[in-house]
Amino acid sequence: MGVIRKKTASRGTEAGTKFHCDVCSVDVTSTVRISCAHPDCHEYDLCVPCFGAGEKSKNHDPQTHPFHVIEQNSVPIFQEDWGADEELLLLEGAEIYGLGSWADIADHIGGYRTKEEVRDHYIDTYINSSNFPLPDRADPEDTSLQNSISKEEFQTRKKRRIEERKEAAKAAPPTTPKQKPTASVPACHEVQGYMPGRLEFETEFLNDAEEAVQHMTFEPGAGIGPEGEMDPETELKMTVVDIYNSRLTARTERKKILFEHNLLEYRKATAQDKKRSKEERDLLNKAKPLARMMNRKDFEDLNKGLEYEHNLRLAISQLQEWRQMGIGDLKTGEKYEQDKQQRVQRLLPQGSFDRFASARPKQTQQLDQSSIAGQLTMPELPLRLQKAANPHKQPDPSDLPLNDFDRAFAVDSDGMPAPQPSKTKYVVQPLSGVPAWKLDGDGAADMHLLTNEEVEMCNVLHLMPKPYLVVKDTLLKEAMKQGGSLKKKEARAMCKIEGTKTSRIYDFMVHSGWISKA
Repeated sequence: MGVIRKKTASRGTEAGTKFHCDVCSVDVTSTVRISCAHPDCHEYDLCVPCFGAGEKSKNHDPQTHPFHVIEQNSVPIFQEDWGADEELLLLEGAEIYGLGSWADIADHIGGYRTKEEVRDHYIDTYINSSNFPLPDRADPEDTSLQNSISKEEFQTRKKRRIEERKEAAKAAPPTTPKQKPTASVPACHEVQGYMPGRLEFETEFLNDAEEAVQHMTFEPGAGIGPEGEMDPETELKMTVVDIYNSRLTARTERKKILFEHNLLEYRKATAQDKKRSKEERDLLNKAKPLARMMNRKDFEDLNKGLEYEHNLRLAISQLQEWRQMGIGDLKTGEKYEQDKQQRVQRLLPQGSFDRFASARPKQTQQLDQSSIAGQLTMPELPLRLQKAANPHKQPDPSDLPLNDFDRAFAVDSDGMPAPQPSKTKYVVQPLSGVPAWKLDGDGAADMHLLTNEEVEMCNVLHLMPKPYLVVKDTLLKEAMKQGGSLKKKEARAMCKIEGTKTSRIYDFMVHSGWISKA
């Protein structure tokens, strides 16, 4: 075989079609070669020395077989930087691999041609030509381009271009191999049974639709009468074909819905569903049939509207319940809900073998403060956010700051700090049988960062200031994630110190107003 079309491992190299002598195997790609034209010698090439010596191999007979002398033809014919040999390889590659497979065609041409370069050259030379489908300089008598650039000069430019691109390829970073599998099999997608390369499923809608037409045959001219009418058998076949086409149409419509609404992104949709409540998921599942009649944007707007309506109904029912109980503001309503939950918890049976477990009270749906419905019934904003809106409003005694942070931003009508009620001092319960420390600034690092109450607590609990600051920072960050509230059980699980000390610190922070009980 005189021609080798084996592709190289990487794109954009000096690969392309290589020609070798079938006798001595020397490379004759860039020189004159002799090609046998006999039908028995398919792609049989010889170098000039072997042809002159009458060498032969296989079925080749140099005395009787006709031959062609093939030169390199490295001269421009259509564009200045494209030779006739590259034009032939371009058309041959398009015939072998098909138009659009520009990477394969570029490998077939070789010479470090890129797929973008090959595509643009084909479009500019053949598609956008005034003599479409022929190039502008397709006339054999038009030799103006060959006369303007000599063969030696063109080959020098080509060699210089190849050398420059070869050096650039060596200096370029190695390409990262593709991580995604290229095989279109049912196991390479997050949706089981879906083949992304073919945009098909292993089990399609109406999967047995092809069984009705798989054995059907149509003979040319059979079943047609002299006046063009069809016999009953042909009419029955055409009816079956119409039924098959209607099934294909239904299958295509369902695929269109999948692609339109991104239903193939299963993980993303599952993560979004986990953030919704059970009632919201049931509501959106009932609305899914409407996706067949709406585009993606309209359907998403509909879902948002349904969720907002659902949350509004929950908030309205909550406010109506508060009004029936004589509650007139949101703060009192929040206090009522907290007390209600505590009462329900006290009524719950304490053991799995409680004989009164069947009489457990049914829990009603409670509003989560982090949800949209909960945000619609949240109490008024803290004073640090209200003072900009109403700077001259007289403060209500019930709205006085509850912690040090609100107290720092509270002002009265004259712009002066508002008077604060006297705050009871928190007394830390001492540890049993352990006398308190007496820390001083020299023996305890970071003691200057603590208040007097915190220093006293560290003395009673036998904690150095730095470990106490770490515990304080951990509890405050976790409380901020949960909207300012934290359970004592969670605080004891997070801190790697004695549980009694953690409980004392937790009670102190609740008394100071830094966090609230969950």
